[in-house]
Amino acid sequence: MARRWPRRGAVALGAVAGTLGLLLALDALFPPPIERGRVVSTVVADREGRALRAFPVEDGRWRLAADLTRLDPDFVEALIAVEDARFRSHPGVDPLAVVRAGLSAVSAGRIVSGASTITMQTARLLEPRPRTLGSKVIEMVRAVQLERRLSKDEILELYLTLTPYGGNLQGVRAASWAWFDREPDELTPDQIALLIALPQAPEARRPDLEPDNAVAARRAILMRLAAAGLISESRAEEAAGEPAPARHAFPAEAWHASAAARAAEPGAAEVRSTLDSRLQRELERLALGAAERAGDGVQVSVLAVEIEGRAVRASVGSASRNRAGGWIDLTTRARSPGSTLKPLIYAMAFDDGVAAATTRIEDLPRRFAGYRPENFDRTFRGEVTIAEALQHSLNVPAVHVLDAVGANRFAAALAFAGGEPVLPESHDSDVGLALALGGLGLSVRELALLYAALGDGGEALPLAWTEAEAARVRAMSGPHLVSAESADEILDILERAPAPPGRMPASLTANAPRIAFKTGTSYGFRDAWAAGVAGGYAIVVWTGRPDGAPRPGVTGREAALPLLFDAFDAAARLDPDFATPHSVPRALERAPATLAAFNREDAPPQILFPPENAEIWMDSEERGFVLAARGEGELAWYADGRPVARDPGGAPVWSPHGPGFFELTVVDAAGRAARTRVRVRTPSG
Repeated sequence: MARRWPRRGAVALGAVAGTLGLLLALDALFPPPIERGRVVSTVVADREGRALRAFPVEDGRWRLAADLTRLDPDFVEALIAVEDARFRSHPGVDPLAVVRAGLSAVSAGRIVSGASTITMQTARLLEPRPRTLGSKVIEMVRAVQLERRLSKDEILELYLTLTPYGGNLQGVRAASWAWFDREPDELTPDQIALLIALPQAPEARRPDLEPDNAVAARRAILMRLAAAGLISESRAEEAAGEPAPARHAFPAEAWHASAAARAAEPGAAEVRSTLDSRLQRELERLALGAAERAGDGVQVSVLAVEIEGRAVRASVGSASRNRAGGWIDLTTRARSPGSTLKPLIYAMAFDDGVAAATTRIEDLPRRFAGYRPENFDRTFRGEVTIAEALQHSLNVPAVHVLDAVGANRFAAALAFAGGEPVLPESHDSDVGLALALGGLGLSVRELALLYAALGDGGEALPLAWTEAEAARVRAMSGPHLVSAESADEILDILERAPAPPGRMPASLTANAPRIAFKTGTSYGFRDAWAAGVAGGYAIVVWTGRPDGAPRPGVTGREAALPLLFDAFDAAARLDPDFATPHSVPRALERAPATLAAFNREDAPPQILFPPENAEIWMDSEERGFVLAARGEGELAWYADGRPVARDPGGAPVWSPHGPGFFELTVVDAAGRAARTRVRVRTPSG
């Protein structure tokens, strides 16, 4: 008989072990759907943490992620005292509460009080079910599962993220914004009591629909807090007399800019953007004023970029969403940039050593292979310097210089720097000299990227919409659109351009920013632009009709330049680190006296793209690169000795077989050759 006990004990232990193993297996196979509680609204904040805009989740619900470190500790203490006093000690189910609820039900013949813990309520919020005894058992099991996976603070945060507060409000932060117009980091007793009372009957106690019920429920909670010693009776009575709050709108500032910041970090609950809310509001005000003065149908967009880190400090996608096209973020739309690209054309000529600020060039009627540009005022000034031609935006000299630089090379350089120009459709590979006068499409963002490069020694880097992006950009090195010397020389020329009407020259005005600026007006007066660099900022202004309709006679100098100067004034006023750059020394004469020596018949070919020692990013195996060179007659291209194929339009298109170093060679009809060595990089190498 005694021998049977060890056997029975072993069988019992085996049964227990088997049961535990089965429970663990079921727990692993059927985990609680915690991930449902992590689908939350995104809140975009400015650079200092001020909330700018919140984005709803599915069905337009507001569900903001709770963070105990940012909640009023008095609220958390009061919530636990009212809802689940032993929350910190029980394993998800409170046995004492279960026994108490059972005895009360037997004694009264009906359910008098519940036994749901905060963890069980969290389980119910994750998986809503009808209120039945079976559902209660499932909630208990799920509560134990949650306790195995999450800490008490994590459970509390999940609960305070999902708790219903009436209508489309979920979570304590959403409720605090809706009823108190603020974060729940510092709450008054009446606010604490209301936030505890509402989830108990969210629809019946909504302050906007049932204010009397809300006030009565809040009073009951206040009395319970006073009884628990968490608040004095006199303070509870005083708080109970407060009126029911009205509902407030959620933050909705910087509408388009916040959307851009959110897109930079998809899925994040909190996005710390690079935006400066003060500058954003000021530029929105200036843009609306400019649009209203311009008349019906006119929109304005402005982008202000701090050059260090390429942090977008303000972005106005439209002057108002109440105006035509106002819901569109017009900083992303490609429009003709007019003459705003002329500074880059001249800078590339400076790099080539064929022109400098003091080089003299003729501003006279001239035909370029069927293209005959005219100046805006249809007059010609004869012989002028390059600096004068740029400051007065003369067209013929700009086209002449682009002809020397190479239109294909210029377009390729813009794309290489991140400008991504939209080029006109053409049956041949020549993009055309009209690029000098805006014969392509660029967005406000892309032009800001290019002007930021001009203000940063020619280095092109992507724009940053979040503080995390800006930190990465600061650690990056990008391609050089132009050399630092040429960029500084161009800025010096632009700083000395004639000031807009009504503005004193910066050299005569105390503390005024010295702005290196350029205006642009597209063909048919459809787009008016102004872009500039000053004080560590690059700012671009566009104004026009969203549908592309012309505004006869309206120029960039008239419609956009005053707003550009106002924007720089605002940046200088609001940013203590705004610094007017000192005037750079003029570059040495590096060019012949005139441009006659641009095309030497005995010169070998010159490779325009890719430049020597360039690093090229190949984002897919099918990616091809259009090669560009200047030379006499038909040019043949070779990559590591193998001929480069041409597209149907005749342009040489090189498709590297993978990452690595390559030598590209171009040969003209006379056998003269030029070579460049480049490195191709891919996501894997």
